[in-house]
Amino acid sequence: MTVRVSRLDNGLTVVTDPMPNIMTAAVALTVNAGARHETQAQHGIAHMLEHMAFKGTATRSAAEIVGAIERVGGSLNAATSHENTVYAARILAEDVPLAVTLIGDIIENSRLEPEELAREQGVVLSEIGEAEDTPDDLVFEMMSETAFPDQPLGRPILGTRDSVRAMTVDSIRGYLSGHYRPGSMILSAAGAVDHDSFCAMAADAFRMSDGREASSFAPARYQGGITTRARDLDQTHLVLGFEGAPTGSDGFFTADIASTILGGGMSSRLFQEARERRGLCYSIYAYSWGFAETGLFGVYAGTAPEDVADLSDVIRHEICAMAQGVTEDEIASACAQSKAGLLMSLENCASRAEQIARHLVVFGEVLPAEVLVARLEAVTAEDVSAFMQRVAAEAEATVSIVGPGDPAASAQRIAAAYGSG
Repeated sequence: MTVRVSRLDNGLTVVTDPMPNIMTAAVALTVNAGARHETQAQHGIAHMLEHMAFKGTATRSAAEIVGAIERVGGSLNAATSHENTVYAARILAEDVPLAVTLIGDIIENSRLEPEELAREQGVVLSEIGEAEDTPDDLVFEMMSETAFPDQPLGRPILGTRDSVRAMTVDSIRGYLSGHYRPGSMILSAAGAVDHDSFCAMAADAFRMSDGREASSFAPARYQGGITTRARDLDQTHLVLGFEGAPTGSDGFFTADIASTILGGGMSSRLFQEARERRGLCYSIYAYSWGFAETGLFGVYAGTAPEDVADLSDVIRHEICAMAQGVTEDEIASACAQSKAGLLMSLENCASRAEQIARHLVVFGEVLPAEVLVARLEAVTAEDVSAFMQRVAAEAEATVSIVGPGDPAASAQRIAAAYGSG
């Protein structure tokens, strides 16, 4: 790995990862500002700003922005998470200057006009409606809100209908000026790039000057509990949640291996027992999400209403069984899956550009792949069992259900099995 990192005079961090024999490149601007940086009154504004950034600048209309990148066969997109916002481009090697120029323009010179905001509010309201109409998305939003109640980490990134309608150009500008500063941004590139040339492009495209460092957010407090919503559906959608481990910690790698063994693939315990042997569901998997100082670990399943009790018993049984022990073969298989996923992602310049920026945020440096692999391989069967013992003994599990009938009764029964409810 030939990663180089520079910090420009205005505080912007620039990182590149050249990939030999590649004729394309990926450019990403990671802003350390997301939904967790919002106040209650700003709920959803980080996501709205991401949308509004593409709606025209002082020198380009919205159509000219997308036209410029698509005329050269490239693409430009963005995504908002709880802890950051990423603006990314995929282009041919010769069009890297254009990608940097466009990203710099939409960040520094967005017009943020009231007429565009009104239109985009309609778009985001439709996006909220789509999420609410998708039960396997809705149940995860409910789980997050219950795990971290009355906190930014638990709030839906999109905002609510009321919060979206209440947004103004001034409120968006306030969030922009408060959090989008060079010291909180990382401009990364991977593929056919030259570091020194890329730094020169960055210095020309990003001229803002603000000596403040990245803004912070209040630590999250996991709480847990029950939330349900009755819906006239064929299936019941169930999510169990437990406090996980922070991104980058030793516990995060343990949780990753644990989730793979529990429900990370077709050979996982839950897939084999719940689906293959018992036919209780079509979709079931475990998840492990990391945040700066905490995390979430758990299971999602979709099943027939009459099978909820049996399925939840299987999930509980497998969690408790893992707390008693896992085999070395399971550890080796899970590690191989995570290792393969990591190394395969490094062959994609878009994944690589975002990953090197994420490393700087989480670790303060870009870690070589072999270091990450070593941390995965350091996870032992004893580590996984100890982690699952904590999960099995969790006094406040999070139980969220969307489905027909009386989901509240099912949730109470499930929560009681974990000592809560």
